[in-house]
Amino acid sequence: VIDWQTGFFRSTDREGANMSNVISMATARRPKAEAGLAALLASFAQHRRAETDPFWLKENAEVLGILAAIGQRPDPQALRVYANIYADLPARLSFFPQYYRMLLGLALSLEALGMPGNLSQSMGAWIAREGLVAAETSDVQRAEARYLLQRCGQGIGAAAEGLDARLHHFIDRPATFALPNQKAAYELVHLLFYLSHYGEMRPDLPQGAERALRNAGTIALLEQNSDLLAEVCIARHYAGFAVPEPWKIMVQRQETGLRFSAGSNLNDSYHNFLVNQWLFGTIADASFGHAYPTGPIRFDYDLHKAVPLREMSHALLALGEARSGEWAVMRAICAQNLSHEATDVLVEAETADPQFEDFFADFARARRI
Repeated sequence: VIDWQTGFFRSTDREGANMSNVISMATARRPKAEAGLAALLASFAQHRRAETDPFWLKENAEVLGILAAIGQRPDPQALRVYANIYADLPARLSFFPQYYRMLLGLALSLEALGMPGNLSQSMGAWIAREGLVAAETSDVQRAEARYLLQRCGQGIGAAAEGLDARLHHFIDRPATFALPNQKAAYELVHLLFYLSHYGEMRPDLPQGAERALRNAGTIALLEQNSDLLAEVCIARHYAGFAVPEPWKIMVQRQETGLRFSAGSNLNDSYHNFLVNQWLFGTIADASFGHAYPTGPIRFDYDLHKAVPLREMSHALLALGEARSGEWAVMRAICAQNLSHEATDVLVEAETADPQFEDFFADFARARRI
């Protein structure tokens, strides 16, 4: 497991981890190092998808944005794979304005990572003049656009009217996040990223924000969703809230099952890998310090932990009118429907939340129509 004070693994070789084309996370030291970033960035830039694929833009914007958020400074040679792409970003923006947020984010991240140039400023000014934010239908997208354009010294005009009030209204309803709803949960954490400028400032948040993030994290833990849980941990850290220790343990436990292999699979767990590294780089100051295969990289996890969320939901649904929102009453009923491993996860969730009964009151959905 990771020592969260040093950021290094303390475990030994896992059985079967010595395959010639697979690198075991369990034996890798985890310094905040730049040596392996050239292979990682080359894989994302050149070997996973074609540059004409919109998902190429998404994946590369994510990896570069995360590196920038944790303050990594890759060797200039590692960024050379993006040199031609960076130079072409204004032309791409003018032809693909519908992707303006990802294109501008790519420019800002590359510049933050050390790419020579200042293209983001002219791109941001053009986006503002063209009024591209007016095409957005989502307040989450407007919030992202505002954050990106603020970094360029620009505003979003009329689209900013009432925006913060609506965002706060969404955040200030913790019950929304006490149910399995990944869209809402990811929108919540993304809003925290934008409102905090990715940890650069302490955001002004409504009273219910802490409870909302705690509920979202509890659902992710019960679902054993390390991808979402890592993002919730980061959002809590950016907001100035403590990150429960069982949540960190769950993420690091899953990380020991990560395998890199040479080859490509576009349905792999690359995003889970990236957000886990983001968490390690944010809290433990140790991330991306691995040896990566050259060429295309596939990211896979070995997952063996039981998932109590589905079993709990089935048990509650089957109770019908007998269902109660009182955790003291329902705990034994839920537990008898779970395996020993799933019960252990449930105990971790209770331990992480001193007000677990408040979470369960909404999760149980016992209020009648």
